[in-house]
This record gives sequence, structure tokens and C-alpha cells, in this order.
Amino acid sequence: MRQFALACIALFALSGCQSAYFAAMDKAGIPKRQMLAGRVEDARDAQKDTSKHLSNALESYRRVVHFDGGDLEKRYDALNDQYQASVKSADAIHQRIDSVENVADALFDEWNGELDQYTSQDLRAASARELERTQTEYRALLTTMKATESRIPPVLNVLHDQVLFLKHNLNAQAIGALKDQSGHLQNSVYDLLKDMQRSIDSSDAFVRHLQNSAAP
Repeated sequence: MRQFALACIALFALSGCQSAYFAAMDKAGIPKRQMLAGRVEDARDAQKDTSKHLSNALESYRRVVHFDGGDLEKRYDALNDQYQASVKSADAIHQRIDSVENVADALFDEWNGELDQYTSQDLRAASARELERTQTEYRALLTTMKATESRIPPVLNVLHDQVLFLKHNLNAQAIGALKDQSGHLQNSVYDLLKDMQRSIDSSDAFVRHLQNSAAP
């Protein structure tokens, strides 16, 4: 029965009917707070994957640029594989951030609407303060995630140019021409990895906040 319910939930999600999807999740015992925490973790994991692939791509690039014998084409293939994996995981970040925004909007709308159900003004005020605090932390997290996401394409563009140049000029002379640019690529990747780690840390902190808050 639970598998059938989860299958129905999946159909709601695919249909794009967010309100029906969230209602189905609530009936399945998964509140919006838990969903938001899970989606933030998914976005964080997508950033971790992208960081890993970019680090691997940079290492593969170094092996090509500092080629001193062996199978050059094999080294290029390894670089291209990591570049393609970086592009794929970066696309996942965008999708995961969108899913975070969808459930966050639903959670905060519900939370704000339920404030009027309180008969105790003290409890209502406490819940309103927690809502404001959670929204403030969420907006800061979303800003960080989107800012980091915006820095990914320029780095991927630089990496793409290197990979494409090597594809068409896989020889010692071409490798020599890339050595002068390797420092710029390395610094760009390192700076992005630092930004992504800050975003990952912020995601973890927000999830801890959700787990300790009184959100619906």
C-alpha cells in the first residue's frame, strides 16, 4: 500500500501539480519541513558531486599539460570524461535549487497561514518569530547557492575551451601552448571550489536549523 502511495506521489510530481503533490506527501507522513531539508541536502550533494568532478578534471588537465610520455589520447579521454561529468552535475544543481524553492514557498505559505489558528497570542508570537528567523536563514542560503551556481558556467567555459582545443590539436605543440593558461584555469577552479564549500556548509547549517525548529 505504501509503495502504491509513493507511486501516486511520483505521478503528481511529474504532472507538475505542486499542491496535489505536497498534499500527497503530507498524507504519506512526510511534512514540508522534512521535504525542504531533504531537497536542500540534494542540492548540497549535487554541489559536492560538481566539486569532485571539477577537482578530477583539473587533475586530469594537469596530467595532459605536463605530459612526459605515455598514451596522450588516454589522458585526454580522462579529461573529457571529467569535464562532461562536471557539466552534468552542474545541471543537476540548477534543478535541485528549483526544487528547494518550490517546497520552501509552500512551507512558508502554510506556516504563515496557520499563525491565525492560534488562540494563544504568546505561542503565535513565538511561532511568528521562528518563521521570520527561518525565512531569513533560508533567503541567505538561497542567495549563496544561486551566487555559487552563477560562478560555475564561466569556469566550465574555460575548461571547455581547453578540452576542445586539445580535441583538435592533440600533440606536443598544442600542449605547450596550453601551459601558459593552466594557472588561470587552476585558480578559477580553486576559487569556485571554495565558494561551493561555503555553500555546502551553509546548507548543512540550514538543515540543522530546520531539524530544531518548530516549522510545520
